[in-house]
Amino acid sequence: MKATIFDIQRNSFVDGPGIRTTVFFKGCNLRCAWCHNPESQSGNKEFLFYPNKCILCGRCANATPEDENFICYHDARISCGKDYTVLELFREISRDMPYYAASRGGVTFSGGECMLQIDFLKSILRECKINGMHTAVDTAGHVPFDYFQRILSYTDLILYDIKCLDSKKHKQYTGVPNDLILDNLAKLLQINFPILIRIPVIAGVNDTIEEMTAIRNYLEAHGKPKGVELLQYHALGEHKYEALGRKNQAFTVPTEEKMALLCAVFKTDNE
Repeated sequence: MKATIFDIQRNSFVDGPGIRTTVFFKGCNLRCAWCHNPESQSGNKEFLFYPNKCILCGRCANATPEDENFICYHDARISCGKDYTVLELFREISRDMPYYAASRGGVTFSGGECMLQIDFLKSILRECKINGMHTAVDTAGHVPFDYFQRILSYTDLILYDIKCLDSKKHKQYTGVPNDLILDNLAKLLQINFPILIRIPVIAGVNDTIEEMTAIRNYLEAHGKPKGVELLQYHALGEHKYEALGRKNQAFTVPTEEKMALLCAVFKTDNE
């Protein structure tokens, strides 16, 4: 059994507690207009091409994305996607175990949408738990609830993305309605599973007090998450669209003042 991974990021401080290794699975069933990792969307291996770095050496003339051994020494053509067995990926993850122990960190599986490769995800989560690692799964939640049931025993924390509550708007900007996403979230909250809600804040889409209040009210009606994080939109992935030969939709970065106002919606009197 293998999974296609497009990145392994070490020394992460933003994908769960402590120092973490974040593993990015390739393939996603959403098409968020603001996605900063467009290379994560397709489940197929592909090249990112940066023509300004190309010296026309011709080495890549016959190369294909399936050739995992191909290396462009000038980083003009970069392979995106590599197959790992459970054992191979665990070996990569376990290199960072001293950092996990020192910081109470662990490993986070993200994407794309890691839940789409559910059999592999369950196997690697189980291997990590057997070896005493803290595990987290970062998901948009647009999968059958049965997928969650298969991994909860081996997962310490779920990072759950919420974009907006209006299903029509959700479909407009992500390509799918949010009924399944919200239904899964409600079920997870009702069983008191540790969940960290993460909301990407996109100017002109969901950057209003009204939207954040609606999300807060939904959460209060269904259970209590471990916490809520608001993630400020950034445009750092724009060059990747060009490298994939694709166009992207531009959004404005929310101001720090706006972010502070929106974050205040979720603060309690005790904070």
